[in-house]
Amino acid sequence: MRTIVFTSLLFGLTAGVAAANAQAAGRISVPVSGVRNDNGVVRCGLYDGAEAFPKAGQESRGVIAKIKAGQATCVFTGLKPGTYAIAAFHAENNETQMQYGLFGKPKEGYGFSRNPSSNMGAPTFAAAAFEYAGGAQTIPIRLNY
Repeated sequence: MRTIVFTSLLFGLTAGVAAANAQAAGRISVPVSGVRNDNGVVRCGLYDGAEAFPKAGQESRGVIAKIKAGQATCVFTGLKPGTYAIAAFHAENNETQMQYGLFGKPKEGYGFSRNPSSNMGAPTFAAAAFEYAGGAQTIPIRLNY
């Protein structure tokens, strides 16, 4: 009887671990730091090809994250393995697209996966791209203003 109870308990723990791993499958978390205030939201776009990156409305997926203490976390779920790039911006007034000022300079904070230099416009897809093999992965982004 002890063996049956122990085996059942062991199976239950193993099933619980498998369920936890299944929940993590296909998930990219994007902690966004450097947000200058808690106004508005952070918007993140996930791109799966160079032809769309980082054009508004052409992302394969978009998410919105609340800001708390100058940080936000965008989470993409149900993803297949592949090559992706992420663009993020601080929508201080809940805008749906980046706002630009004089000479095309962004009015809000912005950033990209792998944090490439973007002083002279958006980086290329290759500069921001990363390989996603599946499971749970974290891709931090620091915003620039």
